[in-house]
Amino acid sequence: MIDRLHYISQQPANGTHITAIKAALKAGAKWIQLRVKEQPKEDILEYALYVGELCNEYGAKLIVNDHPEIALKAGAYGLHLGLDDMPVNQARAIVGKDMVIGGTANTFEHIRQRVAEEVDYIGLGPYRFTKTKQKLSPILGLDGYAEIIKKVKLAGIQTPIIAIGGIEQHDISAIMQTGLYGVAVSGAITYATDAETMVKQMYQQLNSTYLLEV
Repeated sequence: MIDRLHYISQQPANGTHITAIKAALKAGAKWIQLRVKEQPKEDILEYALYVGELCNEYGAKLIVNDHPEIALKAGAYGLHLGLDDMPVNQARAIVGKDMVIGGTANTFEHIRQRVAEEVDYIGLGPYRFTKTKQKLSPILGLDGYAEIIKKVKLAGIQTPIIAIGGIEQHDISAIMQTGLYGVAVSGAITYATDAETMVKQMYQQLNSTYLLEV
């Protein structure tokens, strides 16, 4: 089951990825993507092993960004691959048939590519400008999402699609009304004054929109 709320780790001003992930878990986040860039693989593996233990403690799922070997060694629930990362079929050969694999997309053509690659979910974005990604694809916004999801429905695509990229709590209801499955956030939780309330309200928005659709 793919969660509707994905937390993507980032290093806060006063702390590490571990600091941010601990806070997100304590706040109630259940889907944690460890996204560490420009650090040695040995360090990322250490993070992943420790975060995997934390996720087990809190009943959450660990997703490792970019590194299939690390995801496998850490016993992660899933792996997330960007468009410029290792091809999905190669990663699948490393992690096996049971690990969840998600893939990034920016266009409807990317979504068709990801579906053909048999990913388990798709991260579609960016919604708006975000500092957490250096090579930012063209921004989609609400209109971009609506247009792409219309094509997705016409094509009969059932793969869960997650909005990603600079998303704040006040964006969620409008984003979900375009027909997306869920959202991925980072700073909205990392820098929240009251992260527990923030996560609770996000889940309420996501679930209420889903129930209205059903």
